[in-house]
Amino acid sequence: MEIKKEKVKEGIAKALEDKGKRKFTQTLELIVNFRGIDFTKPENRLNLNIVLPKGKGKKENRVVVIGDEALVHEAKKLGADKVFSIEEIPNVDVKELKKLAKDHFFIAHPKAMGLVAKHWGKVLGPRGKIPTPVLGNLKKAIENARKLVKIQNKGKYMPVVQAGIGCEDMSIDDLVENALAVLEEITKKIPQGNIKNVYFKLTMGKPVKVM
Repeated sequence: MEIKKEKVKEGIAKALEDKGKRKFTQTLELIVNFRGIDFTKPENRLNLNIVLPKGKGKKENRVVVIGDEALVHEAKKLGADKVFSIEEIPNVDVKELKKLAKDHFFIAHPKAMGLVAKHWGKVLGPRGKIPTPVLGNLKKAIENARKLVKIQNKGKYMPVVQAGIGCEDMSIDDLVENALAVLEEITKKIPQGNIKNVYFKLTMGKPVKVM
């Protein structure tokens, strides 16, 4: 299957026609079905973190930062949604952690990664929320985390992935750029010939088949 920009744009435009009048901003979701791939084999599974080039609009991610005293201080100034010091890691309540894992992405100072794995791994690991190490500019790391989308096989490794790539009030061109960026990263792992079909849909809308 060849992924064409024109087809992607047509599909997104048609999905956006299904807006209706909602009391909330809907997410545009990308759904990709595969064929001929055994996702029960670990080497075939998708586990991609992709920074959307045009962001997620009003649906940007919330970010948790874990680090030493200097990183914590800087993260607070930069507006991180939640901050933990390395010393706090062993004492974080599991219920709070599970709640944060629902709608936050985690980034951490490299020195914090071992403790995070030891104390938070059982909660964050199955949810695909193990922190990304902060290796450079913290401001850029937070900005990227807000634009991040995770592409991951779930459940019993069914041959399908689904992820929000923006929201309904973004421009079609921005949504197309995000969609193409995600599809490009997927096809680096899975050949286009193994993509059965692609759909777009709004949160409350009907799926629109693109290819």
